[in-house]
Amino acid sequence: MSVFTAAADQSVCAPLPVLGRDVTVPLVTGGEVTYAALDYAASAPALQRVWDDVAAYAPYYGSVHRGAGYLSQLSTDLFENARSTVADFLGCRADDQVIFTRSTTDSLNLLARALPADCQVFVFETEHHASLLPWQDARVTYLNAPRTPQQAVTTLERALAERDPYGPALVCVTGASNVTGELWPVRELAAAAHAHGARIVLDAAQLAPHHPVSLRDLDVDWVAFSGHKLYAPFGSGILAGRADWLRAAEPYLAGGGASRRVTRRQDGGVDVEWHESAARHEAGSPNVIGAYSIASACKALTEAGWDALVAREQHLVARVRAGLAEVPEVKILSLFGDDAPRVGVISFVVEGWNSSHFAAALSAEYGIGVRDGLFCAHPLVRTLLGTDPQTQGECGAPEAAPGEKSLNAIRVSFGAGTPDEHVDRFVTAVRELVTEGAKWTYRTEDGRCVPAV
Repeated sequence: MSVFTAAADQSVCAPLPVLGRDVTVPLVTGGEVTYAALDYAASAPALQRVWDDVAAYAPYYGSVHRGAGYLSQLSTDLFENARSTVADFLGCRADDQVIFTRSTTDSLNLLARALPADCQVFVFETEHHASLLPWQDARVTYLNAPRTPQQAVTTLERALAERDPYGPALVCVTGASNVTGELWPVRELAAAAHAHGARIVLDAAQLAPHHPVSLRDLDVDWVAFSGHKLYAPFGSGILAGRADWLRAAEPYLAGGGASRRVTRRQDGGVDVEWHESAARHEAGSPNVIGAYSIASACKALTEAGWDALVAREQHLVARVRAGLAEVPEVKILSLFGDDAPRVGVISFVVEGWNSSHFAAALSAEYGIGVRDGLFCAHPLVRTLLGTDPQTQGECGAPEAAPGEKSLNAIRVSFGAGTPDEHVDRFVTAVRELVTEGAKWTYRTEDGRCVPAV
């Protein structure tokens, strides 16, 4: 299995400075408290370093690849240097391309548009919707949720062995689950894919913020991730990897920047010669600030040192899991079991509680931000909960009586900017809500639980 772990003797570093670390929020019970942002898996707070870098550049902002003026040239250099920084961060090979996109979702949809004709796609049902859904126009095979890392490899090998051996094929797999936080055996899955003549794309949205990711070391063909999960929340993302399918595909967007030459034909039509570089799929004026912010985050994480960052996160993971284990009513969701390596993403249910009600109380009474629901991974969460997709819970009353199945889950997630106090407050809040109940009344509004007044 691919294991990304820190050495046991690594010292635990201090949390990295992030925006919002001193923000206070009101409590329904009175007073204010420093906000505990524990929804990193959705959007991580921006690193202060990233914000400072962007603020320093902002007065020099200019449109890239468009002008002869100094600011345009400066911005163009900054944009292309950001591409090089990301390539280094991802361990790209010499002939790989780095394409700036809007998000992981955008990146994987771009790749889906670039698939060769008759390409077969293999994807586990455990994927986030961003990597589960883009392939529906292809010949897609959805694989059942594995219960061990080895079963994941075996399931994929069996499916690939039964495919058409002469056509192109692509495997899509996550690096770390956005529901359970568990690490997937990426190297072994890549080896299985290549042994059967298939390529593989890694959804690193939940892996890249927590561990080093190298296309070369993992031997994957492409990797995708989002800036807003990598402490650079400016609406940008990355697709990096092999260039041949991308060069052969029609541009993801047609427009300026993607075209090298456009000419009118005598019959009145237009002939277009498209770029073969990453610009082919970056039509329009690119998000240069978003690209720069991703590059800044890549530098900041690298300079902080992955060993120390991973050691600190594992310290927090152990702290949360130990605290939740002391509350019998709490059940942590897992595919691979308690001993599986994981990042700072933990989903759970509380016996007798509606998940939306519990999350609302954490926010309103303790100033803690978590997430509840199915986490854009509906098949996986329903598999873990053993629920019928046709059923749904209500906010106003307990979602499930003791012994019955919960319909949704609660997710707590954290990372490089999380202080110990936030996870300690979270564990204390869970214990108090379970033993003492909510101190406030809640109602349903637009399908969500909110404080009654």
